[in-house]
Amino acid sequence: MPERRRIAVTGIGPVTPIGTGVEDFWAAMIAGKSGAGPITRFDATDFKSKVAAEINGFEITDYLPAKNARRLDRFSQLAYAAATLALADARMKPSDPDPARVGMVIGSGIGGIGLWEEEHTAMLKRGPRFVSPSLIAMMIPNAAAGSLAIEFGFTGPNECTVTACASSGHAIARAMDYIRSGAADVVLVGGAESCISPMSVASFCSARALTTRNDDPEHASRPFDRDRDGFVIGEAATVLVFEAMEHARNRGARILAEAIGYGLSSDAYHVVAPHPDGAGASAAMTAALADAQLAPGEVGYINAHATSTELGDASEAKAVRKVFGSQPPPTSATKSMTGHLLGAAGATEAAASILAMLRGKLPPTINYENPDPECDLDVVPNKARDAKVDVVMSNSFGFGGHNVSVLFGRH
Repeated sequence: MPERRRIAVTGIGPVTPIGTGVEDFWAAMIAGKSGAGPITRFDATDFKSKVAAEINGFEITDYLPAKNARRLDRFSQLAYAAATLALADARMKPSDPDPARVGMVIGSGIGGIGLWEEEHTAMLKRGPRFVSPSLIAMMIPNAAAGSLAIEFGFTGPNECTVTACASSGHAIARAMDYIRSGAADVVLVGGAESCISPMSVASFCSARALTTRNDDPEHASRPFDRDRDGFVIGEAATVLVFEAMEHARNRGARILAEAIGYGLSSDAYHVVAPHPDGAGASAAMTAALADAQLAPGEVGYINAHATSTELGDASEAKAVRKVFGSQPPPTSATKSMTGHLLGAAGATEAAASILAMLRGKLPPTINYENPDPECDLDVVPNKARDAKVDVVMSNSFGFGGHNVSVLFGRH
């Protein structure tokens, strides 16, 4: 049996509520900056939750001509910007690699729901003839992956993973498969989401999933804290450049980390609530360790999925304890700063995990004021911590019981 190909991570492109580009993103994260604020995308007066983590000042024309940009919904625009930044960080021009050997896996949980709302309103007001012929092509979750391939000219494997908040975690697993199997030499992988819209927020409000700490948005996302009351909805796109190790070495690439393992599982329990004992989450983490051929004690840091919901955070804490025993590694929740980025969460948190390993600092869990006995972990409270770690884990769990854990190692 041929030896499994190793996978280098050579580029990172974050477009997030706390910063765009590696340096701004990382500086904000280490400083414990919150990206949450009052919703400005629409009038949220009548909504129970009026808080979101929005990307302010984003202009797609900084990355793409206006003519091309008009064909893309905002989530695809964010994805294009993230991919452009990732390629630049990898010091790779789109024309450099063989286009047939470059794959694309961009996850999105919801896609262009805001555009659908706008067009639905137009139909109700003016009639069906006034619905845009581009609506479906622009709003479907795979629009980002397809559009990026068109813009860059990459003709290798191309797909979209749609597993709610685990979408870009699954994208990372799929990208690893493509390179390991030899189906691609380079994969642009990540997630994109932009669904701060009336219908989306209203639905999450009705499900009582969102915070109602409207008078204090910056402190609203508080994973693992006893007083957490729901997540802060956010938007983002993050793309990573994965390469077969020999491809990266042959072009003299700067190798940031190595993607070394992933684990997948299903709760098979409830469409929204996690398994109360964290059974699915612990199974995914255990599978990731087995895939990487590592013992639990070799993991130096975990970036938790922890969204600031009562059930989710407690379930994940139990799962971490089950896998890593009485002394699990530091486990912080960067959603305390970025908000919950839904389909873009996994890739953004993978980027944070890689940077933590690369730069020797663990991101904090901010807004941690009142410890919860149900979440008895070292959450790196409120302040970044210096630490040299050689293996990091990032968890992503989604509605429907989808669980993904991914592992990255120092190169």
